[in-house]
Amino acid sequence: MKPAASVIIPNWNGLAYLPTCLQALAAQSWRDFETILVDDASTDASVAYVAAHFPWVRILRRRRNGHFCQAVNTGIAAARGETIVLLNSDTEAEPGWLAALLSGLAAHPEAGIAASKLLLFDRRQILHSAGDFLRSDGRPGNRGVWEEDHGQYDQAVWVFSACAGAAAYRRAMLEEIGLFDEDFVAYCEDVDLAFRAQLAGWRCLFVPTARVYHHLSATGGGVGASYLCGKNFINLVVKNMPAELLRRYGWRIARAQLRLAWDAARRWQQPAARAWLRGQLAAIRQSPQMLAKRRAIQARRRVPVSTLAALLEAA
Repeated sequence: MKPAASVIIPNWNGLAYLPTCLQALAAQSWRDFETILVDDASTDASVAYVAAHFPWVRILRRRRNGHFCQAVNTGIAAARGETIVLLNSDTEAEPGWLAALLSGLAAHPEAGIAASKLLLFDRRQILHSAGDFLRSDGRPGNRGVWEEDHGQYDQAVWVFSACAGAAAYRRAMLEEIGLFDEDFVAYCEDVDLAFRAQLAGWRCLFVPTARVYHHLSATGGGVGASYLCGKNFINLVVKNMPAELLRRYGWRIARAQLRLAWDAARRWQQPAARAWLRGQLAAIRQSPQMLAKRRAIQARRRVPVSTLAALLEAA
């Protein structure tokens, strides 16, 4: 019998974090789920540890490191659940987390994505994400990031995207719009998937009772993140923004990219700043690939431009 959900955990040298992550999963109030650990060519003892201490976890081993998108796509391809749930290895989910996400999707059939409330692991009243947004200038971001949680984000609301570090995706939606774009590698890949979902008429629900604590950048970040964000902020727009909105917001998008480039150039001595500029140049080189994908994405659009504009303007 197929489980209601498949929880997929991408892992790369996550031995220090996996015990906490998996113990929290074992304590979930919702029990009808399978857990898949996708090991992305780790060099530590994490796979052996999970096999010995958490035998209920199905382990998929990749021979070469492909980063986030390839890892989670591997897990999705092997998953049996009707709902695909992604969870970073460096997290601790509250016992009612999975039940809250699945209940949110069940109550809203128009929702293809459910977003968790992420808080910092070591400062548990500080928010990391209450769902993600996309501005009309093409810049994505986290709702509530670095704010102290006083309940100001305790309403279930429609948002643009979910942070893929702790999110649920309806299988029917993924079958329609496709999986994570491996050309993005990592970073902003969740906003790209959500953009495709929004264009196809699926919505993203923020579920405030689905609470997860996250070791921020424990398994990523640094120069590599700067390069990928510099590249993928541009790829996101080139690939997904409808022509009508490009005409409306083109000047905002161009100004935002120039400002980001200028800020990086002024900090040229910093490796992360140089990486951002390299990422922007890489996006220009990658634009033919994004434009080829764009044609299929725009052909599937089922929502009016006004609906998307309202989401972008609300950010």
